[in-house]
Amino acid sequence: MADSPIPLDPFARFRAATRARIGLGRSGDAMPLRPLLDFQLAHAQARDAVHGRVDWDRVAEALPSGPVLSVHSAAPDRQTYLRRPDLGRRLDESSAAGLSDGGWDLALVVADGLSAAAVQSWAAPTIAAILDRLPDWRIAPVVFASQARVAIGDPIGEKLGAQLVAVLIGERPGLSAADSLGIYLTYAPRSGRRDSERNCISNIHGGGLSPQQAADKLVWLARQARHLRLTGVDLKEDARSAESIEAGAPRLDLDAEPFAR
Repeated sequence: MADSPIPLDPFARFRAATRARIGLGRSGDAMPLRPLLDFQLAHAQARDAVHGRVDWDRVAEALPSGPVLSVHSAAPDRQTYLRRPDLGRRLDESSAAGLSDGGWDLALVVADGLSAAAVQSWAAPTIAAILDRLPDWRIAPVVFASQARVAIGDPIGEKLGAQLVAVLIGERPGLSAADSLGIYLTYAPRSGRRDSERNCISNIHGGGLSPQQAADKLVWLARQARHLRLTGVDLKEDARSAESIEAGAPRLDLDAEPFAR
C-alpha cells in the first residue's frame, strides 16, 4: 500500500478555523511576501481605526427614526483623547448642561472609542436589533458621544435619569479585526461606577457576534439587571434566551460563568 502523500501545507486546516496568524512559513530568514503584506495591511487598518473619525450623520441616517443627542467628552481633540484617557470618561460642561432627566428604562450611547470603523459599520444595525427586542421599554434618544471612553455612559445615564445605560463603543483594534464593536451595560449609572459594575459584550463584527446575537445577549442581561437591580461581576449569564425571560419565571444560575466581565 502506497504511503499517503504529505500535505503541502499542514497548517491549512488550522487556519480555516481561526483568524490567528499561524504556520506562515519562511522565506530565508523572513516571512513570505504574502503574509508580510497581509500583516502590513492589518496594521494600517488598525491605525486608521484609531485615528479615524466617525461620520455621525451617516450613522444617524441608518438608525430607526427618532431624535439623536450629540455630546462631547472633556477631551478637546483626538490627540488629547489618546494621551488622556481620564478626559474621555467625562462629559464637557456644555454637553452635561444639555441633558435632562426623562425617567428612561434604558439609555443607548454610541461612543467612537478606539475604532471609528466599528461604529460606522455596526452601531446602527445593533441598535435597531436592540429596539426590536424591547418594544415595551422606554428608550431615551440615542446619544452620540465623541472622543469618548466607556465610563462616559455613567454621567450621561445619570443626567438622563435612565435605569440602565448601554454604551456601544469601538473596541481597541487588533491585527485580526479593526472594526470590532463592544457594548457595556451598567445599572443605575452615575459618575464613579467601577468597571466591575458593568457587563461587557465584545467582538461584534463580521467575523464575530452578529448585531442580532449581540442584541439577544444585551436584552437578556438588561431584563435580569432590572430584576436583580445590579450589573457587573454579580450578574452572570445562564444558557436561556431573552425570550424565556420575557415569558416569566426568571432564573439566575449563580454557578454559570459570565460571558464577559
